[in-house]
Amino acid sequence: MEERILVVDDEEEITNLVVLYLQNEGFMVDPCYSGKQALRKITDESICYDLAILDIMLPDVDGFTLCRTIRKRYNYPVIMLTAKGEVTDKITGLTIGADDYITKPFLPLEMVARVKAQIRRYKKYDVNSDEISVRGLVIDQKSHTCRLNGDMLSLTNAEFQILEMLVMNIGNAVPSEELLKAISGSDYYNKNNNTISVHIRHLREKMGDSFEDPRYIMTVWGTGYKIEKETV
Repeated sequence: MEERILVVDDEEEITNLVVLYLQNEGFMVDPCYSGKQALRKITDESICYDLAILDIMLPDVDGFTLCRTIRKRYNYPVIMLTAKGEVTDKITGLTIGADDYITKPFLPLEMVARVKAQIRRYKKYDVNSDEISVRGLVIDQKSHTCRLNGDMLSLTNAEFQILEMLVMNIGNAVPSEELLKAISGSDYYNKNNNTISVHIRHLREKMGDSFEDPRYIMTVWGTGYKIEKETV
């Protein structure tokens, strides 16, 4: 079964280029040239997407609104298209549930590689059946869900992957560059990249955890993050 991707950008030249490259890789692609058109696609329950690529700067319904709408219903990966140097846009996108971002102008082959990496990570959870648990935190790899003390946590795909990686390495510090590689599929790491810290902050908020007195996710200065087997 071929994966289905939603591509949204009001610049037809960019949209058509993205569609062409993705179709050449065997993906089924639905192009949308406005936010309103995309909104109809997203809310159509007869359509099942495996990933969405959303431009932020749309004239009617912006990419942030589209991403929020997706996250109310689905957990498939979302890649945001941002203008060059717009760090605030990147942080906002990650905050509301985006899994990755691509800065314009971009190389089509890099875009294809990021799409494949996100879909690969999203799809892999259908083949595992084990649950991983620690101190009331239960990660179900098959259903791609997470519960804390019996309550379901609403996590983005990237947040789930980070939390899963920390639990699988219980008691050991996981470097930030390894976490970033896990969610982006890229070997490149810039120490000024705050992608992981943003995801960690929102994980803590959703878990009722804190930076000052963490019960679960602890910061290991100069390295990354870890979860202890027992509370410290």
